[in-house]
Amino acid sequence: MRYRYLGKSGLRVSEICLGTMTFTPKGMFTDYGGTSLSESKKIVDFAIDMGINLFDTADSYSDGASEETLGKILRNKRNDVLICTKIRFNNGSGKISAVGLSRQSIIEGCNNSLKRLGTDYIDIYLLHAFDQTVPLEETLQTMDDLVKQGKVRYIGCSNFAAWEIMKTLCISEKLGLEKLTTYQAYYSLASREVELEILPLCEEQGLGITCWSPLSGGFFTGKYRRGRTMPESGRRIDIENVTNIFAPVENEKGFDIIEVLDTIAQKHNATIPQVALAYLLTRPAVSSVVVGAKKISHLEDNIGAPDLSLEKKDTEIIDNVSKPSYPYPHWFKKKIWEKDGLKV
Repeated sequence: MRYRYLGKSGLRVSEICLGTMTFTPKGMFTDYGGTSLSESKKIVDFAIDMGINLFDTADSYSDGASEETLGKILRNKRNDVLICTKIRFNNGSGKISAVGLSRQSIIEGCNNSLKRLGTDYIDIYLLHAFDQTVPLEETLQTMDDLVKQGKVRYIGCSNFAAWEIMKTLCISEKLGLEKLTTYQAYYSLASREVELEILPLCEEQGLGITCWSPLSGGFFTGKYRRGRTMPESGRRIDIENVTNIFAPVENEKGFDIIEVLDTIAQKHNATIPQVALAYLLTRPAVSSVVVGAKKISHLEDNIGAPDLSLEKKDTEIIDNVSKPSYPYPHWFKKKIWEKDGLKV
């Protein structure tokens, strides 16, 4: 396993991060796997043996059950790993104010997460989504307080628009508060829109990107192919499945991408998901890709991605088949840059 710095921080994280949204036998996220405690422990132990040091969860994953499960598994290994969790959708208190990024919600949410995880500190604490109802000054002052208290070591955000990230950074700079270190994005070959504004912003401002659902909810595992019958089990059985809501894919374009990935995979004696993940690890500002696993065999395959060295021609072919559309003003900028001999 190789490691990268998380943005401009001194924190080194494994290129593969284990996402634990499946670590619960109950709630809406059973659609993602519903992995039992015993199976979750086997997966985590294997991940640690393979060199993974970063584990991702959130208080909203089945009302904290994912955090609780992860905490039980890591209790005797806490000093050897990094835990990333999030706050925004459910702080676990059951109160009316449980949702959002107010001072009360964040403080209660952090304390509840610490209790469920069985730890004294959270390595990386993310704002799970922007909260337009709460002043950013209140949110960021509270996050700064948590860092000063030793309950949180690094902060970041997820699912923010580019202007929301920049506003957050500017307020932190103005008030002398702890700054964002990382940004977690839905970033896959089916969703490269992050490259238009967010990725350049993170690269310029020194935020390390972690990619959630880098295989688009299992679409790029290789079992979904044009003209084939849909598998009887899996995350993407029908359009109503929760995975399709959170990791949307334009099917026909997705099938085109899979065909290209298959060709490149055969060339390198690799697998389709390994190629998909290896491509993301070539992108600027990306620190780690967050993968989930219902079975050790799935994780074992994903772990092979960082060792895959794609040739320049490979990445160019993948670029072409998966390129995002360019809304205004990006198509205008693209034309100017190309005229000037620059690459967008």
